[in-house]
Amino acid sequence: MPLFCFNTAVDYVEAARQMATAGRPALARLLAEEAADRVSDPADAARILGEFPGPSLQQED
Repeated sequence: MPLFCFNTAVDYVEAARQMATAGRPALARLLAEEAADRVSDPADAARILGEFPGPSLQQED
């Protein structure tokens, strides 16, 4: 498995897609949530989360 370098929302989305393909939907959702948190446009965030459906897996502070 390649070493990931997460600098942008796109990096997180790409990793999420790879995790979804690998059969790891929970990890894919977490990565997608992080990507959505890193974009400023709410429509982009909704699109990202829509690609990886499911309940939020982030813990509250």
